Amino acid sequence: MTTPPSAFPDVEKLVVDVLKADPALAGATIAVHAPAGFDGTQSAVLVNRRGGAWIGDLHVDMPLIEFEVYGPSKNAAHLLANAARRCLLATIGKQIGANNVVHDVEEQDGPRWLPDYLYRGANRYLCVIRLSLSVF
Repeated sequence: MTTPPSAFPDVEKLVVDVLKADPALAGATIAVHAPAGFDGTQSAVLVNRRGGAWIGDLHVDMPLIEFEVYGPSKNAAHLLANAARRCLLATIGKQIGANNVVHDVEEQDGPRWLPDYLYRGANRYLCVIRLSLSVF
């Protein structure tokens, strides 16, 4: 019998918490939604789940996590994207949150420069990373 999809952990919150704890990301906004007044030129990492799969028999969630990374310059956004990637890639074998262990982290795409048409002055990179996360 498989576990229903409602058993998904809140992986966006888990990843936000991991990134916020990393000193290399201090000074950047780490969130699921852009803060009020955001115009794309501030240092920010926006975290979103972009799909993935739940393997109920194994209690494993395999989410695709997208980082939208912004900075005051293209170079600053690139450096911040690399810092966020490094931080999440370093979670292999670690417990995150109260009931989750990261078994694998695999980069699917990134960092990729992608202009943002919502914010005219934005410097944005996108990254997509797949986690393999057990839930106990």
